[in-house]
Amino acid sequence: MSKKSAPGRKGYRRVLLKLSGEALAGNNLHRIDEKVVQAIAKAVYDVRKSGVEVALVIGGGNIYRGADGARMGMDRVSSDYMGMLATLINALALQNALEKLGAYTRVQSAIELSKVAEPYIRRKAMRHLEKGRIVIFAGGTGNPYFTTDTAAALRAIEMGADAILKATNVDGIYSADPRKDPKAKKFKSLTFLDAINRRLKVMDTTALTLCMENHLPILVFDLRQPGNILKAVKGEPIGTIVRN
Repeated sequence: MSKKSAPGRKGYRRVLLKLSGEALAGNNLHRIDEKVVQAIAKAVYDVRKSGVEVALVIGGGNIYRGADGARMGMDRVSSDYMGMLATLINALALQNALEKLGAYTRVQSAIELSKVAEPYIRRKAMRHLEKGRIVIFAGGTGNPYFTTDTAAALRAIEMGADAILKATNVDGIYSADPRKDPKAKKFKSLTFLDAINRRLKVMDTTALTLCMENHLPILVFDLRQPGNILKAVKGEPIGTIVRN
């Protein structure tokens, strides 16, 4: 298992990158944009080549979101399982793009689909990371009613990651939506309690609480800026960091 880096922003040895499904869609909603996936894969591969161990959790909102199905009257449990399957489609797309670059990867799914992915086994996943493979976790937690934010927090803690890197379409956490409120204030850092009490929607409350209790920092940054993932793992001052 990799040694944890010191608290703060001095660079990390093992990280979990959280991507939304929408990130893979780019400007094309409800699909996968191949050029965007290739760009993300190249950025992740560059991080791996720098010596940092990388795991990923990907959402499925570009294909299907369980909560949306439930709001339209579908049974919530069935709808959530459909959303979990959507994450697997995104994981396979990213795996394909990474392997075309020469990266060694494994997809592990919380829902057993042995034809296309390994079942999630913690010790096996950690061994893959130690061997330099990029591990993509699909299927959320494998349980309905939990988001991929919670899955990211859970897997990061289980893997002994130094931090969660949450890639978004804004350059950090703001007091309000900066696309709607020009007076929105950007935070350089926050405590977990601040994020929860202010309802800033960094991640859901379950994920934030897990990270707070396990002293796992979350770095929120803009995915759209080239090189930002590598800057994040090096500890350069980008985005907003949430920690105890």
